[in-house]
Amino acid sequence: MRSGLITGDKTLAQIEAMREGGKILARILRELTEFARSGVTGLEADEFARQKLAEYGAESAYLTPDVNFPGVVCISKNDCVVHGVPNGEPFEEGDVVAFDMVIIYKGMMVDACVTSCVGGNPCSAVKHLLNDTQKALAAGIATVKPGAKTGDIGAAVEKSLKKSKLGNIYQLVGHGIGEKMHMPPEVANFGKKGHGTAVQAGDTFCIEPMTSLGKGDVNFDQDGDEWSVYMKDGSLSAHFEHTVLVTDDGVEVLTLE
Repeated sequence: MRSGLITGDKTLAQIEAMREGGKILARILRELTEFARSGVTGLEADEFARQKLAEYGAESAYLTPDVNFPGVVCISKNDCVVHGVPNGEPFEEGDVVAFDMVIIYKGMMVDACVTSCVGGNPCSAVKHLLNDTQKALAAGIATVKPGAKTGDIGAAVEKSLKKSKLGNIYQLVGHGIGEKMHMPPEVANFGKKGHGTAVQAGDTFCIEPMTSLGKGDVNFDQDGDEWSVYMKDGSLSAHFEHTVLVTDDGVEVLTLE
């Protein structure tokens, strides 16, 4: 839903930059998912994303000095749920791969993630993982309006994931975004209705359920690449994310084509 009466601490030009950047990001993620066939490596996917950023006039927020990630896209495969570093290992048929990017366009940032099955023929368990993680994301987005609390969003995501019997990664949360990648408020994938920070028209933030086919406990790879986060039980995982804008009468998803 779009609104012409947006208020808050962002200018209309900043909001429009995020709209334009969101469409660019959504397009890159779609093209990247199509590119990631069996035999393609993570490094090749990262290079493809770099070319698309240059083509569309955007930059990677991951390459800024305060982040310094070794790539322009996080590539998280199978039991790696987030922050996977691009590497030379080829994708294989049936791999569950998440592409997560934050881009800068006209000085404003947007963030999104999509997860898919390489080869496009997931088994029933993976279909359940992918479809129901997206349902949880949609449930969280549906709660957003002026005056809603972050606890309302988290409660909706949590309820959806419990119904689907998917593992909920409680240690990882969504966040505000705009001039910076990570800004207040935190947007957890759990919570209580009526609790948390109230959102208002003009606010922009990321809702990002992270799930697994097992339990929700994770290991942070401190002794490896120092970025990747893995499921403790080795279960397959998924991550879907949108940047949203609170309008005067509801919500607008910015990271859609």
